[in-house]
Amino acid sequence: MHFLVFSVLCSVLVSVLLKLAPRQRLDMPQVVTWNYLVASVLSAVLLQPSLASLQTPHAPWAALLCLAVALPAIFLMMARAVTRAGIVRSDVAQRLSLLLSLLAAFLVFGETANGWKLAGLGLGLLAILGISVRPRAGAAEPTGGRAWPWLLAVWVGYALVDILLKKVALSGTPSMAALLVSFSLAFVLMLILQLWRHLRGIARLQWRNLAGGALLGLLNFGNILFYVRAHQHLPDSPAVVFAGMNIGVVVLGALVGIVGFGERTSVWNRVGLGLAVVAIGLIAWGTW
Repeated sequence: MHFLVFSVLCSVLVSVLLKLAPRQRLDMPQVVTWNYLVASVLSAVLLQPSLASLQTPHAPWAALLCLAVALPAIFLMMARAVTRAGIVRSDVAQRLSLLLSLLAAFLVFGETANGWKLAGLGLGLLAILGISVRPRAGAAEPTGGRAWPWLLAVWVGYALVDILLKKVALSGTPSMAALLVSFSLAFVLMLILQLWRHLRGIARLQWRNLAGGALLGLLNFGNILFYVRAHQHLPDSPAVVFAGMNIGVVVLGALVGIVGFGERTSVWNRVGLGLAVVAIGLIAWGTW
């Protein structure tokens, strides 16, 4: 169970780092770029996934390339959501992306629906409406502007990643191999973008962004590694790991956002938070 706790901590600390990045004058595109370099190296060294399945004519390169584009884009959207909406609502939106993944499983991949999953899906949609309501005043949206478009982007974006990973898995490619290739491709694409930004004078490459990216990469990889280890140590309880991870991030993220950063939440936000926990529990129960 300690692996699950570590995975939750890493996930919430990613949000904390994204929250603090503007205060440290970090350039998020650069930070995200170096994050994928670190995550790629750690994946290759510590996980050592086999890439044999990618040497076949049926290797899912189109899906992997889509992942390489989607992953950094969604990271940047998450950073903006945390800045505009706060950790509390952003983490809930991220975790409730499983609703769209579940819907895709029913409609695209032919998974069987049951009452528990459908109830969780319905409550989760209500939870999304609740967390999207902007608090009347306070520090939750310090930079001004609307937060709901970024929350929506996070919700849809993380579901897109889940769906792409599902398509890759159906091709026979192991998930860890897919992540290593996607991380590596994402780093190459983002590095090209940063060199272009540097040469055009848009954003100069700076060491502090490399340091921030290294820390983000450690937390990002740690989240994945500990989640995988939790499943390996609890092979007969995948629903417990699934629910523990998602509910843990929602609850701890709420505590950190409210207590640590003084984020204000409306009544509807709190109702949405509670509905999210119940929805995740129902979906996990239906998966058991």
